[in-house]
Amino acid sequence: FEISIFFHKSTKMKLSCGTSFAFLILFLFAAQSVHVYAGSFHKDVQIHWGDGRGKIRDRDGKLLSLSLDKSSGSGFQSNQEFLYGKAEVQMKLVPGNSAGTVTTFYLKSPGTTWDEIDFEFLGNLSGHPYILHTNVYTKGSGDKEQQFHLWFDPTVNFHTYCIIWNPQRIIFTVDGIPIREFKNSESIGVPFPTKQPMRLYASLWEAEHWATRGGLEKTDWSKAPFTAFYRNYNVDGCVWANGKSSCPANSPWFTQQLDSNGQTRMKGVQSKYMVYNYCTDKKRFPRGVPAECT
Repeated sequence: FEISIFFHKSTKMKLSCGTSFAFLILFLFAAQSVHVYAGSFHKDVQIHWGDGRGKIRDRDGKLLSLSLDKSSGSGFQSNQEFLYGKAEVQMKLVPGNSAGTVTTFYLKSPGTTWDEIDFEFLGNLSGHPYILHTNVYTKGSGDKEQQFHLWFDPTVNFHTYCIIWNPQRIIFTVDGIPIREFKNSESIGVPFPTKQPMRLYASLWEAEHWATRGGLEKTDWSKAPFTAFYRNYNVDGCVWANGKSSCPANSPWFTQQLDSNGQTRMKGVQSKYMVYNYCTDKKRFPRGVPAECT
């Protein structure tokens, strides 16, 4: 087994099964504001669509798979709603020719004026890279897309994808490396998700009309069923219940921001791997890019 321990200033230490018990006890007593994450698909989520195509694969509830065939995809949702939080999961994506498929991990509120924070992985032809599509919706309006190629093959091994959502900013990270930051710019009239509680969702579905090269590459159903895997799902958030939220004490993510090293790492990823940024799309915004971009 492996335990992840988080501290103030977002320090993380992993203690494996080889760590001595005596060291573990001394370490825990010495640490301040320790949060131990031990999520379980059995207790934390429900597979809410797919007619059996979503499955929890082990007794401990650490591994879950979603599948897609020509009849249907599948998905799960968290049992609880959150108003701010840190949500992470490890994913291994559909291998081979996955054109037209979309694998997701995201936060979303209900209703017609919803808020949403997206990780979406757009399928590819064999040998071509996946596109990681990120977006932020507020009050039902999105159009804040940034897309990336990854610096690894996400179909070979599991990798960790994390959303940090607090009152000041949203941070997207991959394997602990920040790739995008969306700041709260309400002071200049830019909406930010601050009022609507959201659930965690994940899904595998078909979107061949737009997902791969703008819909030019269609899904090859002879390769179905397509399957993606999720493991080590963990959420540390302000749980929404009975019209109010309850936040964990001393949660470092609630005020987390990127220090100079984090900013440097994020800019490095964006310079090498970003393939689309709405903030630089002058054709789309001929009258000027959105206010938060400047």
